[in-house]
Amino acid sequence: MEFVALKQQYALYKTEIDSAIQEVLDQGCFIMGPHIKKLERVLAEYVGTAHCIAVSSGTDSLQIALMALGIGPGDEVITVSFTWISSTEVIGLVGATPVFVDIDHTTYNIDISQIEQAITSKTKAILAVNLFGQMPDYRAINSIAEKYGLAVIEDGAQSFGATQHGQKSGSVSTVGSTSFFPAKSLGCYGDGGALFTNDEVLAAKMRAIRTHGGEQRHHHPYLGMNGRMDTLQAAILLAKFPHFPEEIAARQRLGAFYTDQLKDYCITPAIESGNTHVYAPYTIRIPQRDQLAQALKAEGIPTAVYYPKCVHEQPVFHYLNYARGSLPVAEQAADEVLSLPMHPWLTNAEQEQVVTAIKKFMTPLGTSNIRT
Repeated sequence: MEFVALKQQYALYKTEIDSAIQEVLDQGCFIMGPHIKKLERVLAEYVGTAHCIAVSSGTDSLQIALMALGIGPGDEVITVSFTWISSTEVIGLVGATPVFVDIDHTTYNIDISQIEQAITSKTKAILAVNLFGQMPDYRAINSIAEKYGLAVIEDGAQSFGATQHGQKSGSVSTVGSTSFFPAKSLGCYGDGGALFTNDEVLAAKMRAIRTHGGEQRHHHPYLGMNGRMDTLQAAILLAKFPHFPEEIAARQRLGAFYTDQLKDYCITPAIESGNTHVYAPYTIRIPQRDQLAQALKAEGIPTAVYYPKCVHEQPVFHYLNYARGSLPVAEQAADEVLSLPMHPWLTNAEQEQVVTAIKKFMTPLGTSNIRT
């Protein structure tokens, strides 16, 4: 059983992917080739924004967004600690200070009730992470941001394809970001990412920063970076994209089955009102996480822990002085979450195997062992 099925996906789309790669090789335009602009048009139309900027990775997309917004030394950015380190790392890389708030205990996204009290005169932005495949309430986040004159950055690396009140992930804030890391819901064969915005001035600045701060060749009004997406990766994404809607539908069907079967045995994903979820990945929570992972491994079932340590507990951020217990909901989640196999080609038999093994492990413990 595969946790994600990249080889199986390639086998299914081999003809289209190989043809796309060969086209780039034949053209010989490997940097900023025509596939880049085509991908940007396709993705902007899909997400529903005026602008899409294809970049080198999801991490670089966040750094480019911060740089374009003029965020740097002396500024603060409100964000979460229960996530992959990159969304906090980029705040530090531009010289700003991450300010953590806790997460909602049911969705694992930012606890919106804590945002306002974290705002100071130094706050310049809210960087919200759409964890595990769905968005926090951006109407509420944007309302707070508007009140205080803040930018909102949407880290949609795990939610590409999800919606909120009919709007696609990437389209609901000042600037949206996503990642095309191979294991994401839409992935390339290396690193890649994208930025989305309706702000024409911001889009132009992000495009310049992507290419060493240059608005045109040999004219550089900004400090920038080498943040371009390779043409080969754009071609691969274009080959995969026509299949993306059906893959999202499959993820949602598989996620619904997991939830229906497991809701009485562990804490399953809670979908916020108005949201759709893309289960990237499908994550449960139980106090006996490590024991369950070992039991599933013994039956040939792969699992993963995203994430076993909160960012505020990482040595590189000890200088921020967040003690253990300062973000209790995030810390509990890090101790208890477990992600299950999830990809569009997971078979009924494989899902039944996963579900049966979890029920087998949990039944002797009783539901009283499930914390809420």
